[in-house]
Amino acid sequence: MNNQENTFVVIMAGGIGSRFWPFSRTNNPKQFHDVLGVGSSMLQMTVKRFEEVCPKENVFIVTNTDYKSLVKEQLPELSDNQILCEPIGRNTAPAIAFACYKISKINPDANIIVAPADHVILNERSFIEIINQAVNAAAKEDVLLTLGITPSRPDTGYGYIQFIDEGNLLKKVKTFTEKPNLEIAQMFLASGDFVWNSGIFIWNVKSILAAFNKFLGEIAEIFNEGQTCLNTEQEMEFINRAYSHCRNISIDYGIMEKADNVYVILSEFGWSDLGTWNSLYSISQKDEAGNVVDGDVMLYDTKDCIIKTPKDRLVVVQGMDNFIVAEYGNVLMICKKDEEQRVKDFVADVKTNKGNGYN
Repeated sequence: MNNQENTFVVIMAGGIGSRFWPFSRTNNPKQFHDVLGVGSSMLQMTVKRFEEVCPKENVFIVTNTDYKSLVKEQLPELSDNQILCEPIGRNTAPAIAFACYKISKINPDANIIVAPADHVILNERSFIEIINQAVNAAAKEDVLLTLGITPSRPDTGYGYIQFIDEGNLLKKVKTFTEKPNLEIAQMFLASGDFVWNSGIFIWNVKSILAAFNKFLGEIAEIFNEGQTCLNTEQEMEFINRAYSHCRNISIDYGIMEKADNVYVILSEFGWSDLGTWNSLYSISQKDEAGNVVDGDVMLYDTKDCIIKTPKDRLVVVQGMDNFIVAEYGNVLMICKKDEEQRVKDFVADVKTNKGNGYN
């Protein structure tokens, strides 16, 4: 088989995206929305991005059972077997184990790309070139690869990867650091040997299954025992049982931070994980006053705001500076852009005081 037929893509589409509230809700998270106003959801854009990388039957979506109908509605070309439904969220390690064990039964030589459904890639040609380089490397060597984004600012919302540069395409990973404070992020940027952790992974299925056996033995044991059920009518019964025994752990903490064959490829392709209102603001086109507007909006004496409201509602804004104005469904949120980290607190307070109808 040629390399493309051996290449598989796993798209992670199960998260709720609460930092994007009220636009992203439990019953309709951001990956299913047309966040950029381009006529396609984040999930649809992500699937389309990989059209040149592998056949469409090699694309798998990992999502929550509650979102299966949304996935089928937005991606009718996918078979039911390509939609992997998690009964409960258990972080990225069990989700990736589910997909990789399933793919290993289909093709034991598979090279697998794991990518979140809610990322923006502005330069897709550069992205495809780097992905192809990574797949070729993973096919030849026993390596676990991730893409590291050259940082443009000391962002405290991203994880960072420190690397050792020996002049090769693959840079040996030295350390992973989760979302640092501003002072540490500034030090990382100044040092020149740190990149943002994109959360995009590439590996051969043999390499990742060996890593599960070595570092997450209890998850490997569960999937090794149930592998005969994968890609059969017994799959969901097994997965429901398996997830009740899987612990909640990320692939970064469970494997990538522990393995000694982890490498990063330095990348620049106009990347944003679009996790927050500020990240959407930073990549969006702005008017002469620095405003980003999506909706039927009239502005007066307003600057540096992001305003996203329903197109069937006229919104008039006057005298605002550096605010988020976001309305979706039954919620209107007005929040200082510099204090967007409080959105998660708003969601928690709303759930406590108003019940589940707003989160």
